Amino acid sequence: MKRIFHILLVSYLLVSCTETISDSQQEDKLPLIYPDYIGVTIPVNIAPLNFSLTDEAVARIDAVVTDCHGHSLHSQGQEAVDFDIDDWHTLLGQNRGDSLTVTVSAKYNDGWHTYRSFAIYVSLDSIDYGICYRLIAPGYEVWSKMGIYERNLSSFDERPLIENTQFEGCVNCHSFNRGNPADMSLHIRGTHGATLLRHGDSPLTAYNSKTDQTLGLCVYPYWHPSGRYIAYSTNATSQLFHSADSNRIEVFDTASDLQVYDVEKNELLLSPLLKNDSIYETYPVFSADGRSLYFCAARALPEGSHQLDSIRYNLFRIDFGPSTGRFGDRIETVIDAVAQQKSISFPRPSYDGRFLCYTLSNYGQFSIWHHEADLWLLDLSTGESCPMTAANSGDTESFHNWSTNSRWLVLSSRRDDGLFTRPYFCHVDAKGKVSKAFMLPQRNPRSFYRDRFLSFNVPDFIISPTRFDGHQASRIINEDSRKNFEVRK
Repeated sequence: MKRIFHILLVSYLLVSCTETISDSQQEDKLPLIYPDYIGVTIPVNIAPLNFSLTDEAVARIDAVVTDCHGHSLHSQGQEAVDFDIDDWHTLLGQNRGDSLTVTVSAKYNDGWHTYRSFAIYVSLDSIDYGICYRLIAPGYEVWSKMGIYERNLSSFDERPLIENTQFEGCVNCHSFNRGNPADMSLHIRGTHGATLLRHGDSPLTAYNSKTDQTLGLCVYPYWHPSGRYIAYSTNATSQLFHSADSNRIEVFDTASDLQVYDVEKNELLLSPLLKNDSIYETYPVFSADGRSLYFCAARALPEGSHQLDSIRYNLFRIDFGPSTGRFGDRIETVIDAVAQQKSISFPRPSYDGRFLCYTLSNYGQFSIWHHEADLWLLDLSTGESCPMTAANSGDTESFHNWSTNSRWLVLSSRRDDGLFTRPYFCHVDAKGKVSKAFMLPQRNPRSFYRDRFLSFNVPDFIISPTRFDGHQASRIINEDSRKNFEVRK
């Protein structure tokens, strides 16, 4: 009886706090909402697209979402609309492959104003369970508190996997095999540096990935579709302020090589073609069929040179034999960006083998600080590339990755304020048509993004909860024992 009374009381309070809109002035313009969800394409299983108005003079905001079948969803609030999550998912499920109409009203000192309605399109393509990312302050030379987190995309639930308050160091380079958290690589820098690996049912193990035949520790991991191999680069990296572009920070390599790790045999597989002192090789990724290795490479700067704006990376590929673990005997140029006075970073092939998304900037390979950086899409069946105009913005687009059905991209962008990197999503159909990108939904997006002074770094899809034991991982990290990577003879 008490529970029933409590539910009735809450329902009464919610209804009593909702104002009736009357004598509203009709505006012949679209509302300015934050985040901008006007005209976006969304997956059927995404969390509610709650939003505010950008004008903080608004006293109340009201939104009604309707479909062509007579179903509707209503929310009203002081700072943001907050749709009921169950009703939201029901409405999306009823309109898969169709569109919804959103009508927004706002209360000012002179009364209510109702804006022109806009559409939200519900895709036939669902999205993966969640994403995993690093939260880090957008600093330069130093880092403070950080961690790896996972977020359920159908709700607002977020949880930490591991934070560097549990050990002394930096946590980064998290990677999964096509979103499967059973295969996981995680890099730790600092006093307790290690590469943490988990493969299938094997226990989490800490490795020392530096050998006497390789340049340094293994970073920038990418799993082979079979789960047997991981492509890594080793990078000697520096960062400094320079005057090439508005005296900003630039992260650059002074040396870098590539290698592939055989998880089953605990062996690094090397090729002299990928270990060239006069070339900076980085960002290796396997093709969808696992028979090629794509990577970025640039000619090394002369010793002592700091002409950072002259370093430009092309996209290359080399054959790889999954059954033998051997590389091909030649390197093929896939995209000559240098001829365009441009540079490529973060190549990511779709898992269906049709497309490859990459970041294009004016120079260098660490495009997170490049305001001109945009995403481009390479059609692997035709070899043609085009900018992802609908998803790009006037500010930085950098890291990105594909959902397992190859229909969604999660992308890192600084379009919101030019400082903090936040995750956005866009739809890519089978013909390569790209939709407008939308920001990761939050329950109250204005207060969430206003109060969280952290960047979302390296977002990647996961198909299920990671079931990662952070306490166990911190114990392993804080221990001195490390298993050494070996090199194939």
